[in-house]
Amino acid sequence: MKRIAILGSTGSVGRSVIEVIKRLGSDYRAVAVSANSQWKMLADQARELGVDRVAIANQEHLPKLREALSDMDIDVGGGAEALCEIASGEEVDLIVASVVGAAGLAPVLAGIEHGKTIAIANKEPLVMAGELIMAKAKENNVSLLPVDSEHSAVFQAMQSGRRSEVSEVVITASGGPFYALPLSELKDVTAERALDHPTWNMGEKVTVDSACLVNKALEVVEARWLFDLDPAQIRVLIHPQSIVHSLVKFCDGSVLAQMALPDMKLPIQYALTYPERRNGLTPDLDLSAIGQLTFAEPDTGRFPALRLGYRAAEVGGSMGAVLSAADEVAVEAFLQGRLKFLQMVELIEDVMNAHSVVHSPSLDQILAADGEAREEARRWVSRAH
Repeated sequence: MKRIAILGSTGSVGRSVIEVIKRLGSDYRAVAVSANSQWKMLADQARELGVDRVAIANQEHLPKLREALSDMDIDVGGGAEALCEIASGEEVDLIVASVVGAAGLAPVLAGIEHGKTIAIANKEPLVMAGELIMAKAKENNVSLLPVDSEHSAVFQAMQSGRRSEVSEVVITASGGPFYALPLSELKDVTAERALDHPTWNMGEKVTVDSACLVNKALEVVEARWLFDLDPAQIRVLIHPQSIVHSLVKFCDGSVLAQMALPDMKLPIQYALTYPERRNGLTPDLDLSAIGQLTFAEPDTGRFPALRLGYRAAEVGGSMGAVLSAADEVAVEAFLQGRLKFLQMVELIEDVMNAHSVVHSPSLDQILAADGEAREEARRWVSRAH
């Protein structure tokens, strides 16, 4: 039996993970779940799955969670340390890391240090600390299995050759809801419109990131570390149909694409069952029904966030942590109505420009860069508002 901890179980990815585990049957069991603040849903999940351990990051909700599970033999914890305890637990074989934002970094490192396989769904840990995470994973002989659809696609295609034979990786992007919107209208788009993604059902932060292509900027940094690529080997193409999730070009000119209908349950299941495949929940792909697949170069004039991702990937060091932190603050301010749509990327770039990069940073230096970037970003919002 594979024993699974789901960090971020109440989010869109976490809920899909639970669906997949139920479908896979008795060979897979969720033994621990965690959430940030949705204590009622978390309690319902813990009760339904019969987990051994549950944690809520926001300790304000800990008494309510404990009360809701008082009749169950479940270890209930709160705070950031409780997530790390789950990740370190002897009862866990595989951790699904789907905590949004910087809060997901410490549990991922804790899991790696205790030899757990990590199915990584949240971008921030690798963006913030990719060099450190990959070094720790190698040191502890730990596998990192991508759950993000684009990186899962790259991972799957790479099974057809040796890493040394890969010449280029192409990550696709839907273009989000504003791909065809005139540039002059972007400045006035609302949060409600930004959250209306044409193909994917995701959480608020990821959906807003996707609307301005910050999501793809983060994915460039993530791919750089996860697959040990030079940033020049990573290319982004706009693909509105979201059928081709990524492509890998090999040195002989062969290009392998992973294709499927846009459904996170497929890459989730592949990470849980790897190296095997099982019958899944995703409907079969019928290319004749789709009829046409289109691709285009991204317009960095319309979506300048992409070049910030390449910059963070090229510079390395603490710059990824700054990109991630500034983005979190910018998205939160946009959703609160304190920033306009185009100001989000302006904020991120200004915060990156103000940062003095620390190369090969320690965890403390990464967290310091994250904190400083957040403070600078909040000052930016205050000046702009």
